[in-house]
Amino acid sequence: MTAVSKRRKKPAGASPGSVVYVGAEKTTPVTVSCIQYSADRYEAPRIVSPKECRPVPSPSGVAWYTIDGVHDVEILKTIGENFGLHPLVVEDISNTTQRPKLEGFDGYYFLATKMITYDPRSSKLKSEHVSVVFGQGFVLLFLQDPGDLFAPIRNRLEAGKGKIRESGSDYLTYALVDAIVDYYFHVLEDIGDRIEQLEDEVVSQPTARTLRTIHHVKRELISLRRSIWPMREVVNAMIRDESPLISKGVKIFLRDLYDHTVHVIDSVETMRDLITGTLDIYLSSVSNRLNEVMKVLTVMSSIFIPLTFIVGVYGMNFQYMPELTWRWGYPAVWLFMIALSFVLLALFKRKKWM
Repeated sequence: MTAVSKRRKKPAGASPGSVVYVGAEKTTPVTVSCIQYSADRYEAPRIVSPKECRPVPSPSGVAWYTIDGVHDVEILKTIGENFGLHPLVVEDISNTTQRPKLEGFDGYYFLATKMITYDPRSSKLKSEHVSVVFGQGFVLLFLQDPGDLFAPIRNRLEAGKGKIRESGSDYLTYALVDAIVDYYFHVLEDIGDRIEQLEDEVVSQPTARTLRTIHHVKRELISLRRSIWPMREVVNAMIRDESPLISKGVKIFLRDLYDHTVHVIDSVETMRDLITGTLDIYLSSVSNRLNEVMKVLTVMSSIFIPLTFIVGVYGMNFQYMPELTWRWGYPAVWLFMIALSFVLLALFKRKKWM
């Protein structure tokens, strides 16, 4: 899940809270969309300017802002000023290498996480930095790359299905994080299928490509573990926090989400053990193939050693060798060597060396 494009880094010695984009260089424009809803009202997504992205005075509704792209720091600063976000929060939003975490501030929460998806064309995992800021009546969703990963949630909002229209921003945040964790399960299914294929391949016909694939899957599991392990602490912190921004009804769903994160972690650990075992099987298979080749070569050498001794004796060119003048000497030597070869083969099979 390493980026192939050039990455920007924060300059050494920069002051805390200085907003610097850290990540792959991008030139696409940043878009801001807004969805406003309540129990009896829903407004379709609309594109708004960064200056229009501000808290909406609605006691019963929620404004959901989606910011596609975090590489334009000026837009992030404008949104941060509109919502009164701490400069360190805006700095973490623009840092795509930020570790998943949860921080509570006066009037809002900041949540950083990683969206992991699987690209079947390249057989690689893609990691996307996702930040969520939620408070009373608003949710800010910052996406590293434009996409429609949360379309099911928008469809549920539009159709008015489930509890999401009747709940506040805390439930919408839960739904977003739950969707992220659900993608982990899809990724694990794809990795599990690849591990099964590798297990069959290392037993039947292991190659150098098999070894490269094993190491690739192992690195992906390490990256996935690095992303999901902090998520367990994030969800646990949301459950234990006594802030009025997270209602008791939502904490019931968060406990279920915590179980899902633990399940993902257990699955990742199990797959790490499986891929390690697959690597051991690969090494054993290669070693067994080498032993089979060496056994065949050893048997052939063992057969030809006495034959070489016989022809060496008759190749010494002494003048007085009775067999050299015997009429049937040449075919007799051939018959003796052939018979000796069959005797040695029978002996090897009896000893179960072949």
